[in-house]
Amino acid sequence: MSEAKKKIIDRLQKDILLWEGYKPPSSGRYEPLGLGPLENAFPNGVFPKNSVHEVVCADKEQAAASGGLVSGILSLLLQPGGVCVWIGQAKRYAPALASFGILPHRVIFISLRKDGDALWVMEEALKCPGLTAVICETKALDFKQSQRLQRAVEHSRVTGFVLRNASGKLSSTACAARWQVRPLPSTDLGGLPGLGFLRWQVNLLKVRNGQTGNWILEWQEGRFVLAGEKIILAERQVG
Repeated sequence: MSEAKKKIIDRLQKDILLWEGYKPPSSGRYEPLGLGPLENAFPNGVFPKNSVHEVVCADKEQAAASGGLVSGILSLLLQPGGVCVWIGQAKRYAPALASFGILPHRVIFISLRKDGDALWVMEEALKCPGLTAVICETKALDFKQSQRLQRAVEHSRVTGFVLRNASGKLSSTACAARWQVRPLPSTDLGGLPGLGFLRWQVNLLKVRNGQTGNWILEWQEGRFVLAGEKIILAERQVG
């Protein structure tokens, strides 16, 4: 391959990453979103905000855990301000998101019974540049539908999350990343009463131009960290 062709291919690859929301950080100005080590799995170490993420859920427990993880990510996306739309079958209550620091008036809940209606509403919402993110709970999602969702965010720069509640074989999609989240017991408080930090087993099953992997994450002080990270730091300071 000639040097000229190689330069053209490299430039095209960089352009594609930019279109998908993987903007390389400017020197000395980049601030991580708050996903801890998971953020490094994405190209340039940047979480793709302008993409659609698919979170697969095999049962009700995983669906609940996925909703919790996405709520944490949502709180990080909404920190500068903004509004999101959450589409699902069950009626939700905004105060339940208070544990992640999400204000109730920042979330618009839409309840729909049919997957086709939910995906249509998601596509239309993703076209609105005034929104920060759109979350949709559905069982069905084929490649053609995911392509339409991805094309919508490429123009609006909105972040999309599809919580795919399906226990059968999963078909391929055009989503930038595929996640699977499992619930784990909260952090032990050393015998003290109350609940510890929320904890998840997070598997990044597919990520375009990035690295797959799995992590145990906790939600601490408004951000994600590796399980036990603060305990390890404290032990090092004492030693």
